[in-house]
This record gives sequence, C-alpha cells and structure tokens, in this order.
Amino acid sequence: MTEMTTVLTQLSGTITETTVSAEKTDSIGVIISSAINSNESEKDKIELILSVIGNKLLDMLPAICWALTAFMTGLLISKFTVHLFKKVLGKSKVDSAAVSFLGSVLKAFLYTIVLIIALSILNVPMTSLIAVLSAAGLAVGLALQGSLSNLAGGFIILISKPFKAGDFIETNSCSGYVESISILYTKILTLDNKTVYIPNGSVTGATITNYSEKAERRVDLEFGISYSDDFERARKTIIKTAEKNPLILNSPKPPFARMTSHGESAVMIKTEVWVKTENYWQVKYDMNEQVYAAFKEKGIEIPFRQVDVHMIPDNTDKNKETDQNGDNKKNGKQQQ
Repeated sequence: MTEMTTVLTQLSGTITETTVSAEKTDSIGVIISSAINSNESEKDKIELILSVIGNKLLDMLPAICWALTAFMTGLLISKFTVHLFKKVLGKSKVDSAAVSFLGSVLKAFLYTIVLIIALSILNVPMTSLIAVLSAAGLAVGLALQGSLSNLAGGFIILISKPFKAGDFIETNSCSGYVESISILYTKILTLDNKTVYIPNGSVTGATITNYSEKAERRVDLEFGISYSDDFERARKTIIKTAEKNPLILNSPKPPFARMTSHGESAVMIKTEVWVKTENYWQVKYDMNEQVYAAFKEKGIEIPFRQVDVHMIPDNTDKNKETDQNGDNKKNGKQQQ
C-alpha cells in the first residue's frame, strides 16, 4: 500500500511538472516528449501520455469549439457571398461563362481564408503553416503544371473573349455549343448531344473557329447541270429560288450564282446566299431541296457520274486462221 502511494505521488509530480512545462511552451509535443523521457514504467508512461493529452484537450476544448464555429460560419458566409456575387454579375452584361469561372475562383479563395482563420483560433503557428503551405504549393505546382496551365488558360479566355456561353465553336477537332467555362475545363455540347470537356490550356493554344460571333453568315452551295442545258436559264432558276426563300437576306449581298468550272460530266454553278447565323443549316438544306425541285420542274438535267462500257470483238480466232494460212502457203512454196 505504501509503495502504491509512493508511485501515485511520483506520477502526480511528473504530471504537474509536465503540465507546467506545457503551459510554458504551449506545445503538446514537448509534453509527450517529457512523459516519454520520464523514469516510469511503460504502463505508467502510457497513462501519463493519455492523461496529459486529455488535460490538453480539455484546455483546448473552448478553442476547438470556437474554431469549429468559426469554420462552419465561414463556410456559410462564403457560400452566401459566392451566390450573391454570381447573382450580381448575372444581372450585369458579364458573360455567364465568366460568371461561373470567377465564382469558382472566389469560392476557392474564401475557403482558404476560412481555413486559416480556424487554424489561427487553435493557436497553430502561422509562420510554420505558411512555410509548410509554401513548400507544399511548390511541390503541387511542379506536379500539376498542366492544371496551372489550364487555370491560366481560363483567365486568358475570359480576358480575350474568343467565345462566350452559347456560341457554336470548333477547336481541337471538336465542334459544338459552349455550355460553360470552369477553372480548368471548357464544357462543349456537340450536335449529337455529347458533352466534351476540353482543357483551357489546349483551347488557348489551338485554333478557335467561332461560328456564332457574327450576326450573318454566308451559305456556299454548288450545283451541276448538263452540258446540253442552257446555263443562263439554270442560273436564273437558282436566283429566283433563292429570292423566294424568306430566310435569305439581300444584305450584305444579294443572292449570287456564277459558273465556276467545267467538270468531267457537268457545268458547275457556285451559289452564295447570306442568312442569319441561326438560320444557316435551315437555308442550306432548303436550297438543296428547292433547287433540285426547280430543276426537275423546268427539265434541267442534273448529271451524275457514269461509266460507258464498249465491247470490243474478239479477233483472236481470225488471227490464228490467218497465221495458219500464211504458214501453209510458205510450206507449199518450199515443197515446190
């Protein structure tokens, strides 16, 4: 019993010394190190460590509660700020793709600030934390060079504005409507309803064709007629067909049709008409169908590639007979 009392007294003294040391250094690592270096048994060391950690956690409990409260409150405020930011920009003339991109950047920035505030409440040394984050940032930056390039590409797209949400573009062998521009990717919806994510770095480094930037587009068509048909009659038929189409514009230029080449089996007529950009495909299909019907109605032939095969008689047997007759004559002369 006396030995047990002595052990408890020693444990109490060790805990007191460790606690005092912890209060001076305010570092749980020093507390655990002091407990490990004590002369007690392994069991007593474990009890010491658990006791010290428990006391430290109890001391830090208010700070932990404040840190969690600040973290959760910060997240809610950040989400509300991002939502309000997007709402305000949405009412302005800023492109919706730019709103989405800037909202993502603001969200990442605010979350980082909230995390730093929560750690500072827990008395985490900011100098050490910043040093660790700097080293980690360098390592991550080297490992994610492509992602950083995509991030920079997103800013370049927003600044240069080669396209906006809703535009029909072609880039990196992909064409479709731009749905959004995120931090790393540009989202494109193809005509057959497939979603394609193209890295922003690849977009800024490639050729971009924007089919929606201008209000009007020119539809280029080509029709072929037979050499036996009247070219001027066919040309006027094409022009009249274009003029009847309500979607075709007279500005910047009226419908145009001229002979472009003499093909192997047809005279080719190039046709150009101007339309609203959104009516491009409708007019292209309409003109092909309407000109075909007009040519058929007026008896204008649309030639097609064909192959004529001429059969040549086989004169092999006749040649053999001629050769035999010639040989017989020669033999007869020799006998004489």
